[in-house]
Amino acid sequence: MIEFDKINKIYPDGTKAIKDFTLKVNEGEIVTLIGPSGCGKTTTMKMINRLIEPTSGNIYIDNKDIRAYNMHELRWNIGYVLQEIALFPHLTIEENIAIVPELKKWKRRKIWDRSKELLEMVGLDANKYRKKMPRELSGGEQQRIGVIRALAADPDIILMDEPFSALDPISREQLQTDISKIQKEIKKTIVFVTHDMDEAMALGDRVCLMKAGEVIQVDTPQELILNPKTQFVKDFIGERKSPWQTAVDVIADQSEKFVISKSDYEKDTYPREGMFIIKDESNQYVGAVVDTKSIEITPLQNDMPLYKATEAIQTSKHPLFPVVKNNRLVGVLSYQVIVDYLKSKTKLENGVIQS
Repeated sequence: MIEFDKINKIYPDGTKAIKDFTLKVNEGEIVTLIGPSGCGKTTTMKMINRLIEPTSGNIYIDNKDIRAYNMHELRWNIGYVLQEIALFPHLTIEENIAIVPELKKWKRRKIWDRSKELLEMVGLDANKYRKKMPRELSGGEQQRIGVIRALAADPDIILMDEPFSALDPISREQLQTDISKIQKEIKKTIVFVTHDMDEAMALGDRVCLMKAGEVIQVDTPQELILNPKTQFVKDFIGERKSPWQTAVDVIADQSEKFVISKSDYEKDTYPREGMFIIKDESNQYVGAVVDTKSIEITPLQNDMPLYKATEAIQTSKHPLFPVVKNNRLVGVLSYQVIVDYLKSKTKLENGVIQS
């Protein structure tokens, strides 16, 4: 979808902002760019919609060099969300959302239907909010409008430049949840710049860790945690990452000692006591059984952080939870697995537990 090929950016004063940057962002995935201040995250992202031009190298969208696109065509097909929300203060919320669709000559009814759909997607009542002015909204609500305005004309690509960094922690976490939920529905290609490691790990299908304009490691959050390729990666992630933020698929039991096949369940050829997770021949999660009685249990999504998974487990009377990715079973989470993992991430110094 988006491909950077040996991109360099050298400013007139000789500063090398980006060095041989090569990265491919696949269609429908979120890639988060993170690294120390001044590492080139925002510069890299702004090259995608040509707000900044590279000194050398090429950037492709759908295998076509971005310089071959009409500039308006290029930017109309790329949504952009900034830290500074930049809603037009003299326009209503509905009018703010409609800006790009109107430029693209959408019909008024189509614009309203799209606005209503997006407002409700982020939990805002369309009839209540459409005629409000930006000053009447909270910071979190304004940022939600900024996000859906970028989505309004249904672009293929969304660029997000530290969009939540000015918000309070509660609003920030809610918006991260909103983005994750929206992405499951609309599957846009998103490049997300952040300076917050927890945010990068929570949102990114893959995380691109940069240093001094160079790519140091690009991997899934789980791989970055488990297999850092350099000491810089280990230090940057390891010292900031609470074990409670770890995605559950990293720690889930994959031994299948608590898993039975659908065929064994149907044939009644499985242990008669205890709890088991049922999967079919395609590794799809089917259900669960306790002492031969079928039960309903909501599976944990693979990217759910441990602290949220623990909250879910605490409200259940059952000892095991299936962990799934796209409904495919990737492991089983239990209290014992959680305890063992947390013990492995702590150490005892002078009789005091250190995390």
